[in-house]
Amino acid sequence: MFSRQELEEIEDRSLAPYGERSKDSKGRAYLDNEPDYRTAFQRDRDRVLHTTAFRRLEYKTQVFINFEGDYFRTRLTHTLEVAQVGRTIARALGANEDLVEAICMAHDLGHSPFGHAGEYTLSKLMKDFGGFDHNKQSLRIVTELEQRYPEFPGLNLTWETREGMVKHESEYDLTDAREFSPELRGNLETQICNVADELAYTTHDLDDGLRSGMITPQMLDGIALWEILTETYNWSGPLLQDLERHSMIRNLVGLLVTDMIQATDTRLKESGVKSALDIQRLTYNIIGYREDMQRRNRELKDFLFTKLYRHYRVVRMQVKAEHIVADLFTAYLAEPLILPDHVQQWIPGRGLERTICDYIAGMTDRYAIEEHARLHDPYLKP
Repeated sequence: MFSRQELEEIEDRSLAPYGERSKDSKGRAYLDNEPDYRTAFQRDRDRVLHTTAFRRLEYKTQVFINFEGDYFRTRLTHTLEVAQVGRTIARALGANEDLVEAICMAHDLGHSPFGHAGEYTLSKLMKDFGGFDHNKQSLRIVTELEQRYPEFPGLNLTWETREGMVKHESEYDLTDAREFSPELRGNLETQICNVADELAYTTHDLDDGLRSGMITPQMLDGIALWEILTETYNWSGPLLQDLERHSMIRNLVGLLVTDMIQATDTRLKESGVKSALDIQRLTYNIIGYREDMQRRNRELKDFLFTKLYRHYRVVRMQVKAEHIVADLFTAYLAEPLILPDHVQQWIPGRGLERTICDYIAGMTDRYAIEEHARLHDPYLKP
C-alpha cells in the first residue's frame, strides 16, 4: 500500500515546478482528517463524484434536451469529456492531474435545467435578489447546499479546488473571485479546465450538430478546420457516414489538444515561471492555442453559434425552457405552500426568492417539465 505521504512524494517528483502540490494545499475550511491512501485533491474529486448535484447532470441539457435522443451529450457526459481532455493536457504539461480533474468534475454542478436558457431566465428573475449564475451556484453547492456530512456543510473541499471553480471562465462564464485572491489569475490547473471546457463543447457540439442533421457537411465548406479534416480523410461527400464522422471529430480533438499543449509549452519556457504562484502573477493566461489555430477555432465557434445554437429548433426549445422556468418561479412566488415541505423549510434561512431559485436550479430538465405540467394541467395529480 502507498501511504498518502508516499503518494504526495510521487506527485512532487512527477510534477513540473509550476504544478500545484497537494501537500502544499491551503487546506479546508473545516477540520477534516485526510485519508491514509489518497491525496487531498483526489479526495476532492471523489467527493464531487458522489454528490446528488453531479448525478443530476445526466438529465440536464448541453445543447439538445434529453428526450431528443439518447445519443446526444448531456451536461454529465460533457463534464466527463471535459475531465478527460483536462487530464490529458495536465499530464503532458506537468500540471496536477488530480486537481484538474476535481475542478473539471465540479465546474458545472450549479447549472440550471435547460442549459444557458435556464440560467438566463433565473438570472433575470433574481436580478433584484442577489442574481444567479451557475459558477456561484456550483460553489454554493460544494460549500453549503450538499448536506452529506454531519460535521460541516457542503463538501469541505480544498482551497485550490474551490478557487479553481470560482476562477472558471469562458465566453459564457465570467469569474467573480472576490474571496479567492482576485488579484491573481487562475493557476495552470484552473486554466487547463477553462480551455478543456471550451474545447470539449466546441468539438462535441459539432459532432451532435452533424448527428442531428441541423448541420450538414456542405454547410461547413470553407471552414478551415473542416477543410483540414476532409483533406486528411480524403472525404468528398456528399454523405458523411457515422464512422467517418467519428474519425473526423476524434482527429479534430487531437489537432486542438496537440496545438494547445505545444503552444503552452512554448509560453511556459519563454515566461520563465518557476512556481504555481509565478503563473498566477502573470498578466496573461499562459495556456492557449497558437495564433493561427486560435483564428481557426474562432471561425468554427462562430459557425456553431449562427448555425447550431441559433437554429430554429434549438431556439424554440430555449423559448419553451424560458417559459417553463419563469412559470415555475412565478407560481412558487405567488403561493409558497405549493413548494414541497422540505423546500419550505429552507425559506427562513435563505429567503423565499433564493429558496425558489435553489429549488429550480437543482431540477433536471425532465423534472422541471413534469413539475410545470403538475402545476398547470388540472387533469394531472399534484
